[in-house]
Amino acid sequence: MAEIIGQSNLGQPAAAAVKKSLKTAGSIPFVDIFFKTLRRWPWILASVVFCVSAMYIYQERIPTTYTRAAEILVKDEVGASIGMAEFANMGMFQVGSNLQNEVLMLKSLDLMTEVAKRLNLDVNYYRQGRFRRDVAYGFDLPIRVELPGLPEEGSASMTVNVEKDGSVLISNLRSPGVTAEGRVFKGRVGSAMNTPIGVVKVLPSKSFIGNQEVELQVEKVPMSAAAASFCGRFDACVNVDRSSVLRMTITDQSESRADSVLTKVLEVYNENWIKDKNVVARSTSNFINERLGVIEEELGNVENSISDYKSANRILGADANSGMYFNKSVASAEGIIQLNNQLQMARYVRQYIAADANKYELLPVNTGLSGGGIEGLLSGYNSTMMKRNALVAKSSESNPLVVDMDQQLAAQREIMLRSIDNLIITLNTQLRTLQDAESRANSSLATSPRQSKHLLEIERQQKVKESLYMFLLQKREENELSQAFTAYNTRIVNKPGTAGIPPSPDRGSAVMMAFLIGLMLPFGVTFVLEMLNTTVRGRKDIEGLSAPFLGEIPMTRATMRKSGFGKVEHVKAIVVQSGKRDVVNEAFRVLRTNLEFVKINKNCADVIAITSFNPGSGKSFLTMNLAWSLALKGSKVLVIDGDMRHGSSSAYVGSPDNGLSNLLNGEIADYSSVVVADKQNPNLCVLPVGKVPPNPTELLAAGRYAEMIEKFRSEYDYILIDCPPIEVVADAQIIDRYADRTIFVVRAGLFQRAMLEQIEKIYDEKKYKNMAIILNGTGTSESRYGYRHSYRYGYGYGYAYGYTYGNEEKRGKSRSWKVD
Repeated sequence: MAEIIGQSNLGQPAAAAVKKSLKTAGSIPFVDIFFKTLRRWPWILASVVFCVSAMYIYQERIPTTYTRAAEILVKDEVGASIGMAEFANMGMFQVGSNLQNEVLMLKSLDLMTEVAKRLNLDVNYYRQGRFRRDVAYGFDLPIRVELPGLPEEGSASMTVNVEKDGSVLISNLRSPGVTAEGRVFKGRVGSAMNTPIGVVKVLPSKSFIGNQEVELQVEKVPMSAAAASFCGRFDACVNVDRSSVLRMTITDQSESRADSVLTKVLEVYNENWIKDKNVVARSTSNFINERLGVIEEELGNVENSISDYKSANRILGADANSGMYFNKSVASAEGIIQLNNQLQMARYVRQYIAADANKYELLPVNTGLSGGGIEGLLSGYNSTMMKRNALVAKSSESNPLVVDMDQQLAAQREIMLRSIDNLIITLNTQLRTLQDAESRANSSLATSPRQSKHLLEIERQQKVKESLYMFLLQKREENELSQAFTAYNTRIVNKPGTAGIPPSPDRGSAVMMAFLIGLMLPFGVTFVLEMLNTTVRGRKDIEGLSAPFLGEIPMTRATMRKSGFGKVEHVKAIVVQSGKRDVVNEAFRVLRTNLEFVKINKNCADVIAITSFNPGSGKSFLTMNLAWSLALKGSKVLVIDGDMRHGSSSAYVGSPDNGLSNLLNGEIADYSSVVVADKQNPNLCVLPVGKVPPNPTELLAAGRYAEMIEKFRSEYDYILIDCPPIEVVADAQIIDRYADRTIFVVRAGLFQRAMLEQIEKIYDEKKYKNMAIILNGTGTSESRYGYRHSYRYGYGYGYAYGYTYGNEEKRGKSRSWKVD
């Protein structure tokens, strides 16, 4: 009761705490949102059903996409895989593979274009389902359509129906520049049909079964578009766990088509790899054959020279006495032969590189030049030249990429020429050293015949030519063996199959997510609505006020009725009845008890002014029902309708023509003559407004109002005055001069929470006597704290202050005021 009757005398800290409490009154505990929404369980059920249904339909309209994968092992040395290690040091089979380069080759658009051509990926087949179209491919495709009359980059679409008797109907034919809407083309399976886009052939596939009906939608897209589509959905990367293994993945609406694409990509890739490998081998073979012809001719000439010289000079061999020096000379000669081989090959290779005619030709490899890393430079030059020639074949020599490669090739040729020059200088130095040693050995053979020396020189040339000839023969065999060896540089680790990625979309997860969204959506809507609701929602919002709280009146079915357009307004009726125990009657009993507890005058009536900030707060309803509740207990109660502009309380007794205004302006002198007693309860009397005056404020300020109040104090226990809202007109402030207590009605759902500080300010400044608060229109079961969307309910109580009065017609009475 201290909360009800206590008059606050707050200090500075307490006042600050009250203001802080009012500012935070708009916060809503989560538990309130939960229980408020839970009581509206149909919202939750409808939201869940709607979200799940919408997500199910949406997911059913999206085609299912599968991810398939395959893994291949890229071999570093092909020869080692077939047990040919004896050829490894010849350099013919040491073809190292850069995995990143292989990834780029696998992902190239040219490779995918070739795959699309071989698998006819530019023609798509669909079966129409309930919500979406499904791709038909492989065993799911009983027929296939060929369009020989349509160019590779052409596009078209049609519907193909195959009847049980094998007849074919083509309809809905569409193509750019062709109009065939509404036309049907007939034929049979396996035959050609003439259409506006050319010949169309409907052929049976391996899965075709006779006596079956087939309906398919066929779409032909440009080959470049089909290749680009599959290339965009294809990916290749290095397996992080196994560095030599490449993983290929592709996403598609058909699992079998995805597997076919992966298989065909590997097949085309291997073919291209073999083709590139053999290009270098054929160029090397041409070079070796050319050199063999030249050396064979030179070797024959040397052998003829030896034979002729021996025959002419009758020489059989060297002298036995010079055997030791001869052996030294032979050793030096062998070194000179090897150096001459290297020197001659180096000069030839340099001449071949420097020739303008060979500017864009592949260079010979495996030349036997062991110094300066020349073999590696030749291999790198050939690799760049192959890329350049392949790019020129697809574009032109003016392509910026070709120009960049030409510059790169020129720089490589310059480097190779410098390396060969350095090698020639080195070989010449070594050759001079061996020649000096040979010269010294030959000088020791001064006693040998001149013919022996000349013969030795000729035989040396013969050995040089013979050694070079044998070397080239060996390389030619190696090159032929390399061409004959066609093993791929890849090996399948895992065949095309599932990639371990679930199909997309995940319908189960999506439906579960929709279920959760549908479950949480009503709570979110409730939270947003409550956050947007800036009005007082219940007792919790006004707990920070210092003014005493008398009680709250809930809004129930007994206190409201539906009006036009579904609006709910307060009934203008007495809801308090004797013996009833509903919630609204109990609320008025609590209010009556609290009011009796704070009664000021023990021997005369308490004058209580009931007002509010807002029109439509239910002052008249509360006044009449509170008076009825007090009268039921035996107290004599007088209700004065102090709102002379509207006279809402007067309507409870029929709005008679004589009343308060007649008393105040002196028309009627007897106060008791205008008081109307309630027919059902003699303890309750009402002083109506009477005629609506043009100057109610001046009448209230006159002395007769004070006399009237003093007269009625001795006759009644309670005098309740139904006042107009404050801050709109001055009537409430004038009436409050003669009141013992002022009750402010705060209407839940109507009164703005921001105005609570104004009530607190009015209470602190004591503008009104013994101010107390009644909360009207709260919910009874919306939440644990009385929160509800009360702003949806109205009393139908409107104010139109001014000098034009039309409320008399609404009450069914014609009232006028004449100034004498």
